[in-house]
Amino acid sequence: MSTWVAQWNRQLARYTALTQRKVISFETIRVACKNCTLSQLCLPMGMSPEDVDRLDSIVKRSRPLHRGDHLFRSGERFRSLYVVKTGSVKTYTPSEEGGEQVLGFHLPGEIIGLDAIDQDAHACSAKVLETSAICEVPFQRFEELAASIPSLQHSMFRLLSKEIGHDAEMLLLLGKKNAEERLAAFLVSMSQRLSKRGLSPTDFYLSMSRHEIGNYLGLAVETVSRLFTRFQDEGLVKVDRKHVEILDLHSIETIAGAAQAAGSRKHSN
Repeated sequence: MSTWVAQWNRQLARYTALTQRKVISFETIRVACKNCTLSQLCLPMGMSPEDVDRLDSIVKRSRPLHRGDHLFRSGERFRSLYVVKTGSVKTYTPSEEGGEQVLGFHLPGEIIGLDAIDQDAHACSAKVLETSAICEVPFQRFEELAASIPSLQHSMFRLLSKEIGHDAEMLLLLGKKNAEERLAAFLVSMSQRLSKRGLSPTDFYLSMSRHEIGNYLGLAVETVSRLFTRFQDEGLVKVDRKHVEILDLHSIETIAGAAQAAGSRKHSN
């Protein structure tokens, strides 16, 4: 009986945690940049309190968005950058087969839309994966502000550099790694990014489907499911639908590759 109660309590705690992720209050949305827990991951990083207030004055915060809502669609005119405040967003582009090619998954503190600056139009679409709060930064006003705030310019350069680095990592992932290494690298990446946000690096909820993960990694959904099962059988992870618990992070890092493992250890220090 005690075993059944313990299992029930674990399931209840897990359900509560997942439910809380989907509840976003208007107070959360209205939090100013200077009071935001993500400020050291986002545009305000390295800025003075006075300059952060100036940035905050141009940021638009709207109602919560829900799974399936779009921030923008491919071909639309570029007007704003978007920052994920809570929740998650995927970017994708239509594939030649008539489906979609997932380009990335974006977590709190990450900026979406930088790739549209060059052509003044969005080359991809951005869709919300779960109930999310989004900060919109009108780009014309942002440019005017950045011209008078050197630290904001530097922050922008840092973000653009990070975007280029991510693209290079993705090319390496798809070009050099096998299926097992790709999924392990994906889990390590999620672990690192969540850890930076003060969340558990080994116990988390994946807002994206197996199909979307496979699409992003260039793998069939059957391959993704089979690899999750293998990792679980080997005692590396514990998977319950979209809930993932990494039981042996070091081994997952090793599978992902030495460079990936070194990066993980650096971020954990």
